Amino acid sequence: MKSVQPSSKVAAKWIVFLILLMLPSLAWGQKNKGGGGGGGGGSHASAPSHASAPSHASAPSHTTAGGGAHTTGGGAKTTTGGGAKTTTSGGAKTTTAGGAKTTTAGGAKTTTAGGAKTTTAGGAKTTTAGGAKTTTAGGAKTTTAGGAKTTTAGGAKTTAAGGAKTTAAGGAKTGAAGGAKTNAAAGKAGAAGGAKGASKTVTTANGHTKTVNSAGKTTSVATKSGNKANFTSSGKVGTVHTKSGATINHGANGSRRVVSTRANGSKVVSTGRGRGYTQHNFTRGGRSFSSRTYYRGGHAYARAYGRGYWHGGYYNHYYAGAYWGGGYYGWAYGGWGPGIGWGWGWGGAPWYGYYGYYFNPYPVYAAPAFWITDYLIAANLQAAYSAAAVANANANAEAAAAAPADGGGGAQSAVVLTPEVKQAIADEVKAEIAAERDAAAAQSSSAAAAAPAADAPQSASATPPEVLPDALQPNNRTFIVADALNPQLPDGTECSLTQGDVLTRIDDTADANNNVKVMVSGSQKGDCGSGSQVAVSVDDLQEMHNHFREQIDDGLAELAKNQGKKGMPAAPAGSAVSKPNPDGQATPDPNAAADLQKLDQEADQADKDVQVAQNDGVSN
Repeated sequence: MKSVQPSSKVAAKWIVFLILLMLPSLAWGQKNKGGGGGGGGGSHASAPSHASAPSHASAPSHTTAGGGAHTTGGGAKTTTGGGAKTTTSGGAKTTTAGGAKTTTAGGAKTTTAGGAKTTTAGGAKTTTAGGAKTTTAGGAKTTTAGGAKTTTAGGAKTTAAGGAKTTAAGGAKTGAAGGAKTNAAAGKAGAAGGAKGASKTVTTANGHTKTVNSAGKTTSVATKSGNKANFTSSGKVGTVHTKSGATINHGANGSRRVVSTRANGSKVVSTGRGRGYTQHNFTRGGRSFSSRTYYRGGHAYARAYGRGYWHGGYYNHYYAGAYWGGGYYGWAYGGWGPGIGWGWGWGGAPWYGYYGYYFNPYPVYAAPAFWITDYLIAANLQAAYSAAAVANANANAEAAAAAPADGGGGAQSAVVLTPEVKQAIADEVKAEIAAERDAAAAQSSSAAAAAPAADAPQSASATPPEVLPDALQPNNRTFIVADALNPQLPDGTECSLTQGDVLTRIDDTADANNNVKVMVSGSQKGDCGSGSQVAVSVDDLQEMHNHFREQIDDGLAELAKNQGKKGMPAAPAGSAVSKPNPDGQATPDPNAAADLQKLDQEADQADKDVQVAQNDGVSN
């Protein structure tokens, strides 16, 4: 019993001794805990690596275990939950989750994820990923990648790559590469989308006005007297609208077409000096017609056209002047077996040599349709050459025998009128021969000629029924230009089409302005380029179609004269005789020559007025 008491006393003494030893340690710990928020502790906590080191958590701490979260005191706080870990220490916060690491300190934020690093500080943002670096600050953005540097600021964009530098600002673009520099400002011609360049209007010294584009080129002129003109991309006069309402179209080869429509619906159309027609409307048998008197080379002849109503206006529908006897159309539509050679006698003609680059006749004719195709192409080119020669002679007496200034065969040997285009023309020829054969048969089977729906009787008080023009019929796709035209290109400039160019209709329906899109299938030098697409009015296409049919009829007449001669097979006996078609007959206008002369004089004055305004200097 006595031996136990001393042992209990010894144990009690040891406990008291240990308590005394712990009191200084507790006092030291409280002192250091208060100093943990000082500058030294803050500086260490600002580094993410220090904040995450467990060694700093060895100070007295409060630990709560639950849901995978762990909080450590001593100036640093770490929370782990749902696979994410966040450490906050000395004002810095670092979060690591899903492979991404974000640190926020001193107003700056840095995120590193998937190989990309983004830092946002002081309103600036920098992202580095895949070798590219992008900085956005103060509204400016700079990207550096693959050796190229692009900066966008204040609406301006600058790119430097491979020694080239390009800046786009305020609609202007400047590029310098390899010593070359190009400037485009405010939508200079050739801008994206074919947008028309910015332009300004200036007043000349004598009171005319000019529209000038950003390159300083005159695009249009309005004279003080009231005439207005548009210019082609080459700077030449294209379309002129006179003060009296006439329209003048200038071809690249010097040809000219002038159209004047009067208040009563009649027309005067000059297709060159001393050439053209006058048109008047009349009724016959309760049906509406147009009478045209053509004047060429001092001779006049008349044709009648039906009038069709479409989209609020009237168009002319061609009637053949004569029909041929039974069997002739079948002979003209069919074939000639192995084909024949034919000597046209064009070898020494100036027009033929001039258009040698464009027109190449068939070496052998397998059918009449091919013979008529070459006949009508040649007729158009002869007319174009003659009109251009007259125009050039009028402009310069020394050029009376010269070829048109803007074109010519020269050294060019390529045939621009391709075999494919000629085949399309030949197909149209055959289709029109077949249509005329059917019309002739319908006329012979009735006492009165069968009138197409386009020429139905019209009431003065009622709107006539609409009938689709021939130019928009599905099978009519190929057109040969009959007179000078100046269609607009997508960039707003004009180009020229002259007699003998070939168009292929693309659109099946007209737009709000009754225009349809066509492709230029074959063009002469100086005209709208082959392959280009332009808009042409339905009225102009209809005129081309009518002229095409007239030339086919002329070709049928020439074919009838030559059948059975120089190796050409003979037509069926008695078939090569024509009989007038009453619907195609009209009485010539005795005033045609005088009206054409007067219109040419008016056009001359307008052209001179435009030329003076074009050359007039700008006032200061």
